[in-house]
Amino acid sequence: MPQLSHDDELHLRRALTLARDAAALAPPNPTVGCVVARGDTVLGEGAHLYDARDHAEIAALKSVAAHGHDVRGATVYVTLEPCAHHGRTGPCADALIAAGIARCVVATVDPNSQVRGSGIARLRDAGVEVHIVATEDALAREAQRLNDAFAFSIQYGRPFVTLKAALSVDGKLAPAPTQRTAAAPHWLTGEAARADVQRLRHSADAILTGIGTILADDPLLTDRTGLSRRRPLLRIVLDSRLRMPLDSRLVKSAEDDVLLFCHETAPAHRIQGLSELGIEVVPLEGGDARRLDLRAALVEVRSRNLISLLVEAGSTVNGSFLAAGLVDRLVLYYSEIELGGDALPFAAGIGSPYVLQQQLHRIKRQTFPNNAAEDVRISGYLRDPWALNL
Repeated sequence: MPQLSHDDELHLRRALTLARDAAALAPPNPTVGCVVARGDTVLGEGAHLYDARDHAEIAALKSVAAHGHDVRGATVYVTLEPCAHHGRTGPCADALIAAGIARCVVATVDPNSQVRGSGIARLRDAGVEVHIVATEDALAREAQRLNDAFAFSIQYGRPFVTLKAALSVDGKLAPAPTQRTAAAPHWLTGEAARADVQRLRHSADAILTGIGTILADDPLLTDRTGLSRRRPLLRIVLDSRLRMPLDSRLVKSAEDDVLLFCHETAPAHRIQGLSELGIEVVPLEGGDARRLDLRAALVEVRSRNLISLLVEAGSTVNGSFLAAGLVDRLVLYYSEIELGGDALPFAAGIGSPYVLQQQLHRIKRQTFPNNAAEDVRISGYLRDPWALNL
């Protein structure tokens, strides 16, 4: 396979940027960017926006036409294999062929085993030269990362779960309960790391925590990036006995974006009271009055066309998700603060997060300034979302 040229890399990076900028505007469909170019000249570009219906390739072809350019003989750069099947729209591969493109550079193939490779085959059968970027190439890895949730959920029928935690240098989650209150939260990391957490929230369809975190910290759990998204971030609380305070910030700010999971034995009057305040309450079968069936909760989340879930919770919920094998990716922010032996552990029953890190693959390390010190972000995968479940 010939190497990508300088122009190829330039245009493909632009396609990745287009996809990244549309990250919260495409789900439950994949996030895709597309550039149409001839040599070093860009003729048109586009990204998939779910509400606009057009796939990225169609949006790019319309952009070419709007600028009065001739697409025949041009090269198309797309972050995900063009589709060859009918969904909400017609096949993009057919549209590219009809437009007369000569070449198509594909960052990564479709993760759906039922259609994988069909778009590429259709293009090649029509005489279009197709270049698939090598899977070990950084551009291919970036294209996959943008669609981890799509790749995983379409194969496994549940959301892709990222567990995020801010930790002390000795791997603890928070000071002992006697040393903190909701009115005076204890920040471990600095503003730069906390801004990065907001970007994590922006890329997720839903965020989940436990009732213990609500009672201790009274969080809002909102996406505060200010960036556009097609659906509000769904805020989910595991609250088996429905102890949610009616004056909590979560309840007071609810606008059809708060979901509580409780046990089927939870008091009916509590369900009714919360429902009257605009909170959706879903009783779950299985589990018990203290521990909910997490798999059932994830199935319910996926049934709402949500494909990515961010867990920002306390020690008990973190431990339950990890013990159940339901965490696919870890994002850990370490400060230089030491909390000591009485502090809350990262995950109940799991042990040190440093031991857990040894199980990660595709590990990435980033640093963020924090006054005279720095915070360190360690992220990696416990499960490869692109390992096809054939």
